[in-house]
Amino acid sequence: MVFKRREKLKPLQWLAQSLWPKRGWGRAAQYLKHRLHRLPDTPHKIARGVFAGVFAVFTPFFGLHFVIAFLLAKLMRGNVIAALLATFVGNPLTYVPIGVISMKMGHFLLGTTFDHHHERSFTGKFFDAADDFWRNFLALFTDRDANWDALIRFWHEIFLPYLVGGIIPGIIAGTVAYYVILPMVTVYQNRRRGKLKAKLEELRRKKQAQKAAQKP
Repeated sequence: MVFKRREKLKPLQWLAQSLWPKRGWGRAAQYLKHRLHRLPDTPHKIARGVFAGVFAVFTPFFGLHFVIAFLLAKLMRGNVIAALLATFVGNPLTYVPIGVISMKMGHFLLGTTFDHHHERSFTGKFFDAADDFWRNFLALFTDRDANWDALIRFWHEIFLPYLVGGIIPGIIAGTVAYYVILPMVTVYQNRRRGKLKAKLEELRRKKQAQKAAQKP
């Protein structure tokens, strides 16, 4: 299994390693590169899978990037495992710049602005939206009145701009990843086939030599 761990992590260990892997993000990137190289599929399918995974990271559906990458890879006839691996481009070091770029692009395309003058900050609006959702859910079972103001504000100022604005940078980043991965996997697979062919040729020569030595 690609993602199976030998030992289960405790919650605090999982959080720490999600922020900073045990061997650093550089080693994590090398591991992902190694896994992509060794996938049993064509270079184009692997590269299409990577495109799908990278693009998925630019969507605001946090917690569903695996699902989106999987569906896109299926739609594009790309390698699903490559797509899932590529979603690790999204991590605590990249989500902030990805979010900022996507939202700025979205507000630009929609002709809207983020309300910096509202009493709540960017993070606060996330919490307000979550609180609205929970309170309105409880209102279904109580006599409370539902209030959607925070969710509406979250939709117009954060979610919709992020969703729309992430499309262009997502396509650009996915395309760059595609053209970076494609030649790397192609070279690796050609080299691997060359080594395998050389080994088979060596075995063939040894068998011929053994047969020649056994002749009277």
